[in-house]
Amino acid sequence: MTDWGRICAERLEALARVSEPGPGVTRLPFTDQHAEVLDFLRSWMTDADLAHYIDDAGTLVGRHEGDGRDGTFYIGSHQDSVRQGGAFDGIMGIVLAITTLQKLRDAGMPPACPIEVLGFADEEGVRWPTALVGSRAIAGTVDPAVLGMTDRDGVTLRAAMEGFGLAPDRIAKIARRRNGALGYLECHIEQGPVLEQADAPLGVVTAICGIERHAVTLTGETGHAGTLPMATRRDALVGAAALVAEVDRAAQKTEVLRATVGEMHVTPNVVNAVPREVRLTIELRAPDDALREAASLQLRDFARRMAGNRGLHCDMQRSYIQPAQPCDLPLTDALAHAVGTVTGRTALRLPSGATHDASAMADLCPISMLFVRCRNGVSHTPDEHVTPEDLGHAVDALATFLAQLR
Repeated sequence: MTDWGRICAERLEALARVSEPGPGVTRLPFTDQHAEVLDFLRSWMTDADLAHYIDDAGTLVGRHEGDGRDGTFYIGSHQDSVRQGGAFDGIMGIVLAITTLQKLRDAGMPPACPIEVLGFADEEGVRWPTALVGSRAIAGTVDPAVLGMTDRDGVTLRAAMEGFGLAPDRIAKIARRRNGALGYLECHIEQGPVLEQADAPLGVVTAICGIERHAVTLTGETGHAGTLPMATRRDALVGAAALVAEVDRAAQKTEVLRATVGEMHVTPNVVNAVPREVRLTIELRAPDDALREAASLQLRDFARRMAGNRGLHCDMQRSYIQPAQPCDLPLTDALAHAVGTVTGRTALRLPSGATHDASAMADLCPISMLFVRCRNGVSHTPDEHVTPEDLGHAVDALATFLAQLR
């Protein structure tokens, strides 16, 4: 019998070698590495009898026509990586989709439903300060203004696309018909330890967490560290420390809330002066928008009261918001059934704390996600690893799921 998990592992190993020099995988959109990866993916699409082309957002599209019925089901993920990332994040989902369709073709059981495999060019947002361009283009929500954004070398997204042989001014024509989009499935490494802790090879995603970010500035008064009495100090860093502790406390008491202070700048930042100003960020993530918004209000109230008690000025501005995207229940149930059939156990259901192309595709059609166990729950690192056995489980689950589509 064909070992499809081993085939996926070998394909991912070959793709991992297509990288900028250095540790791990660095593969940015519209580069020589991107072009080389597309050559691999095209060849495997051909093996699976998928017609393929590159759209003007840089998405590789492989199409299985099925029996000609109206409507298309989409399966995809992204080919790009973070700098010095791993061999599985994103690209695994494309390889699994192609390989599953090849397995079904070889078994004489091609899906009746038309299917498109989507290999998106830029999900990570590493080269330009934007992301999800390919999936947003297909969903019809891409902002043309992003084409003018520049990378660190001053190259605009528009120029890079044109250099890649694309016509970015035609991006608006990529959008699919909503009444013809049956659904979207994305396969991805979990990026967390839950599946490994449960000894489960696969999991089914219930929702993609909403995200909001805040820029906070606490302003006090500086002075000599040796002469300014403790009782009269307006120390911005002490206030910031209290706020950081409260951010952690708020998340610790709520299981599905993730709260992080990931960036902090102290002024004047010298050893013998009381800090006058601290600028920091707060990021909140949760699968339920109401829960996230309640935490945001609670933290804003705490920051205001804490600053007043310490003689500080507090400015807290929300800088980013992305609503949670629940996965479609019928698709999720069908995926859970497929996972249970393959693994012989009830499928574990869990939210995704990270953003994926699925969050953009939700503007087009119902979405679903399959998580695959990743060793030690790591991601965005060269240590990413999925066993061939788990890849095989994923192929089998996908094949079972696609057979259920009507």
